[in-house]
Amino acid sequence: MAEKNILAFFHAPDQAEAIAAKLRSLRVIDVKVDRFSRYPGTGVDSVMNPITGEISSLGVLTQGADVSSPSAGILMAADPAASGMSDGGNGGATGKNILLTVVVEENNYEQALRVIREGGGEA
Repeated sequence: MAEKNILAFFHAPDQAEAIAAKLRSLRVIDVKVDRFSRYPGTGVDSVMNPITGEISSLGVLTQGADVSSPSAGILMAADPAASGMSDGGNGGATGKNILLTVVVEENNYEQALRVIREGGGEA
């Protein structure tokens, strides 16, 4: 039997995890939930004082990005989300930045899509 892939996007990780649990009951081949960003890096790991801390860019503080050069830091700091004045909130990209990846048998594909869409996902 052939396999099909689904990439679905969600607003929150718990929303995607709930759908992933439902999909596992459908005997999907594989399912994974990840967060993605327009900038490289895993986010800020520790709380630091921006006045006394060593920061390379505003993008490091607000976007949780790994800054590879001063020029990249300047470009990240120019992003509207870096000011805290964007509607993206929490320094991240506006919208659905949680990715649910599913591998399913072809005969379960439509049912899996229906579960994702009913759970608020965009596939």
